[in-house]
Amino acid sequence: MKKYSAIPTPCYVLESERLEKNAKILEIVRQQSGAKVLLALKGYAFWREFGILRQKLNGCCASGLYEAKLAFEEFGGRESQKEICVYSPAFKEAEMSAILPLATSIIFNSFYQYAAHKDRILDKNKQLENLGLSPIKMGLRINPLYSEVTPAIYNPCSKVSRLGITPSEFEKGVKEHGLEGVSGLHFHTHCEQNADALCRTLEHVEKHFKPYLENMAWVNFGGGHHITRSDYNVNLLIQTIKDFKERYHNIEVILEPGEAIGWQCGFLIASVIDIVKNDQEIAILDASFSAHMPDCLEMPYRPSIFKISIENNEELIEAEKGENQGAFSYFLGGPTCLAGDFMGSFSFEVPLKRGDKIVFQDMLHYTIVKNNSFNGVPLPSLAKLDQQGFKILKNFSYEDYKNRN
Repeated sequence: MKKYSAIPTPCYVLESERLEKNAKILEIVRQQSGAKVLLALKGYAFWREFGILRQKLNGCCASGLYEAKLAFEEFGGRESQKEICVYSPAFKEAEMSAILPLATSIIFNSFYQYAAHKDRILDKNKQLENLGLSPIKMGLRINPLYSEVTPAIYNPCSKVSRLGITPSEFEKGVKEHGLEGVSGLHFHTHCEQNADALCRTLEHVEKHFKPYLENMAWVNFGGGHHITRSDYNVNLLIQTIKDFKERYHNIEVILEPGEAIGWQCGFLIASVIDIVKNDQEIAILDASFSAHMPDCLEMPYRPSIFKISIENNEELIEAEKGENQGAFSYFLGGPTCLAGDFMGSFSFEVPLKRGDKIVFQDMLHYTIVKNNSFNGVPLPSLAKLDQQGFKILKNFSYEDYKNRN
């Protein structure tokens, strides 16, 4: 069967069975630990296929108004017993007005923000109470001064970080503003890490904030927990959550996975348009690292790929062999004018040809939510692959490019 060669390029393709597998793992964590699990839309917002996630997860966390609206429209809010937790480094007044009808919890990044918006939330909660609906929970993001994340661009506890309230500033804030209406704390200090990193982080959280935790109803452990990765210690995570809940009067624990939801559940497929030479062979694709796979350059990291070619009407698949490990090596570059829009080298035993296709594996998280149309390069289509076969869900056109400029 020609699984790949008929797919138009460039195209992000969701593999539905893999998404379902991830959702089931997260459901097990939720059920066995007693934690709530929310989809972090900043990492994965493929709303056209939210069905399985709605079944397995408690709701969504949003980084602002637009994500909150998407969560409300496509995942559900308090009326359907789903959570919409909203956090931003700073909320504008107009944004808060639009967020209040949507959010089930709002987390502030500073005591100034808390003080600026507190009364409006308390007033809104009176309205919700009169309607018999659950109130909006207020929380504060803390900075425990500890994170194992590298590189620094992803470390929220690096020096001069704007994210979260440090212990000394928290103490000052409590003295000046109090904690009226605040029922929870939030920290987000992880990125692609295992459960042992959480254990070490909690030591610092408790060291600095234990007196406050003892009076809270909930704590949000944030995202960055690589729960669905094959070597992740799920049992340690579950036990860590249970132990934490026991230490703090059965406090509610919340997790916000994003990457763990989209992990290894889809790919980006591109075509080789041309091959040029400048010391080495360079294949020019119709997909761009900078526009369509930005984390490859930002992190940076080297994606896993394989190529598809057609011989005698048969689809031939060859996994990439590693840098300079195969007989034929290539740099891969995008169609933009950015000189650095390339990576390599990648090698194969059979040479690349114009018209071959390249599959970049694990490209559903932090890609679609971050991509752009620099140079007017078309956005990749969105599609899914399931037991019924391949289906295009969304094609982008010139109008999409024009309307954002």
